[in-house]
Amino acid sequence: MSNWDVKRLAGALGAEVKGVNLGSPSSDDIAQIKTLLNEHMVLFFPEQNLNVQEHVALGKNFGMLEGHPNLKNPEDDIAPELFELRASKGGIADEWHTDLTFQEEPALMSILKMVKCPSYGGDTMWSNLCAAYDALSEPMQEMLEGMTALHDAHPHDRADAMAIHPVVRIHPETGRKALYVSEHFTRRIVELSSEESEALLKFLTKHVHKEQFTVRYSWSEGDIGMWDNRATQHCVMNDFDEERIIQRVTVVGDKPEGAGAKWRPWTERMSVSAMSRHDRQLIRFLRKKQQQAAE
Repeated sequence: MSNWDVKRLAGALGAEVKGVNLGSPSSDDIAQIKTLLNEHMVLFFPEQNLNVQEHVALGKNFGMLEGHPNLKNPEDDIAPELFELRASKGGIADEWHTDLTFQEEPALMSILKMVKCPSYGGDTMWSNLCAAYDALSEPMQEMLEGMTALHDAHPHDRADAMAIHPVVRIHPETGRKALYVSEHFTRRIVELSSEESEALLKFLTKHVHKEQFTVRYSWSEGDIGMWDNRATQHCVMNDFDEERIIQRVTVVGDKPEGAGAKWRPWTERMSVSAMSRHDRQLIRFLRKKQQQAAE
């Protein structure tokens, strides 16, 4: 790493790294990248220009890879480990989110290659979820640590794909606490009423992407970006009208851990007639989990 140039990009998170060849990284290179990722949460490697085989091989250094569970690649000849988004096909992830939180074991990290970028616009922003948690008052922190939230894949037309995760996730490597809710995938707080949940999520999902928690990156073709999904959210700036193509490999994650729910689900203490749509969704999910546990 002595020849690497690591430039911090913002106060909250993000660093640009030069001097390493991601097409043929050594085991020491991978270890150093993991260390930098724990420190900066999102890393950018300009002008790497990896081919598909190199991109997939790079991802496998960090764990097993998975394609996207709901969205299909626009072309059939794309490697199954890769997920491609084309703006011309509607592939613009312009809501704040953490990747695949509707799964029981959401993505650990993502590695993106910018294949084609517009002449202007199309930047991506990331937010530091640990800094967002740290900035909350102690009473709010304590309350949130005892709560869980329901996530689903409704944006992918798969509202049946659901998972419940802690509102405050503990990072398994750094031990830091992260605010683990997003406007894109989080539907309701399990332990609160529908109205309370809506109000709290509105506050939290705006809080996590305050400017002081973010970094913004302007892409060039061939750049590689990698980020820790256990501690960040991201969002594409939809301010362009030209083609934008990205390819991504996703590293399989683990089950998010938190302090544990302090209260029972709200739906266990309410009348059926008072249920909202997300209440009914939560009840279906909890019943399904109970059935699976009994089998």
